[in-house]
Amino acid sequence: MQKQFLSLEKREGWLWIKLNRPEVYNSFHRGMSLELLAAMEEASDDHTLRCLVISGEGKAFSAGQDLMEAVDPQGPGLERILMEHFNPIISRIRLLRMPVIAAVNGVAAGAGANIALACDIVVASDNASFIQAFSKIGLVPDSGGTFFLPRLVGWQRASALMLTGGRLSAEEALQCGMIYKVFPQVQFVQAVEELAQELAGMPTQALVLTRRLLEASATSTLEEQLKRELTAQCEAGRTQDFQEGVQAFLSRRAPQFTGN
Repeated sequence: MQKQFLSLEKREGWLWIKLNRPEVYNSFHRGMSLELLAAMEEASDDHTLRCLVISGEGKAFSAGQDLMEAVDPQGPGLERILMEHFNPIISRIRLLRMPVIAAVNGVAAGAGANIALACDIVVASDNASFIQAFSKIGLVPDSGGTFFLPRLVGWQRASALMLTGGRLSAEEALQCGMIYKVFPQVQFVQAVEELAQELAGMPTQALVLTRRLLEASATSTLEEQLKRELTAQCEAGRTQDFQEGVQAFLSRRAPQFTGN
């Protein structure tokens, strides 16, 4: 799984993927985009992994698209950048068979911010910030931003953030419901590791089914959602982890989930 533009750290039950172009604030170009897609595909095929963390090396999470590539006449162009880079990255995050944590260690701008918001849980260092920077360069939000952001913070706030390109601090992002938790920078790595370890020890299939239910709830009626919950609950009830969870509860011990 060696990569040129990513740092990969495999731990017990989970994988930490760090975007590794710190000299350009981890902005995405074709090479890093394709490596991230490949790394997620490889992680999905590795059944020892039950959680994935995406973060950045250096001072930034990601500044979004590398603009030098975007304006390069010999480059892929905006259509291919979206169709072959960012759209597949967002889709892959949402389809992974394990929960995904965005560990936002610094600025997350443009597509970098929206990749973070596509993850199941977003945590941030207290020196992180979030910027919907697209309007500043004459573009529209992409990478699922117009899907995720209004669902997280509401239509009015999402509209203002996207139209103005304003910056939100980590604390402001927490207060408006954009992210889950903020940790002091000196405690950030440890806090992320503890959260990833916790998720890697949980019933993985049930977590992924929960993700699917949450996604469907945005466009479902109550009756439709009740039916989806019924189907998902029956599927979860057929897992080994459900049997283990019940036995552990009855025996008054901690469950030992395996993800099966």
